[in-house]
Amino acid sequence: MNLRNLIGISLMGMLLINCQEETVSGQNTGSKNNQEIIFPKGDKIANNNFVGSAWLTMLINADSLNQNSVGSVTFEPGARTNWHSHPIGQIILALDGEGYYQEKGSAKRIIKKGDAIKCPPNTPHWHGASPSSQFIQIAITSRQGGATQWLNAVTDEEYNSVD
Repeated sequence: MNLRNLIGISLMGMLLINCQEETVSGQNTGSKNNQEIIFPKGDKIANNNFVGSAWLTMLINADSLNQNSVGSVTFEPGARTNWHSHPIGQIILALDGEGYYQEKGSAKRIIKKGDAIKCPPNTPHWHGASPSSQFIQIAITSRQGGATQWLNAVTDEEYNSVD
């Protein structure tokens, strides 16, 4: 084999290896299966203010200088908060999945990744995952004006209502 053929074969081999690496990395970047979560799932919430399973990662705890707390909440399909209200209101930012949000006396809303909800002060509301999807949200709450007031559980009839 002469030098010219050897160089040609070597270049072809390098080109094939390079193409394979680009194809593999291209497949990984667009794949939903490899999508990384932004924040860890956190600890399972173990209180009676939720129906179903939900997990919480506290990102910012309120303190004397900044009275706002920020948490990432992951709801399994069908999980939801009880009815509750906040003296200063609450902000919900949808990160992933499909969820529901409802204020007392209003229709239930479907919320999806990218939606932002501003819950009015002292307005009973609930939020959580749809029956077929987990839902991940950021909840921003202030402790100014007092603690969250937890109310009764959202009934299956309320949860499943079609408005």
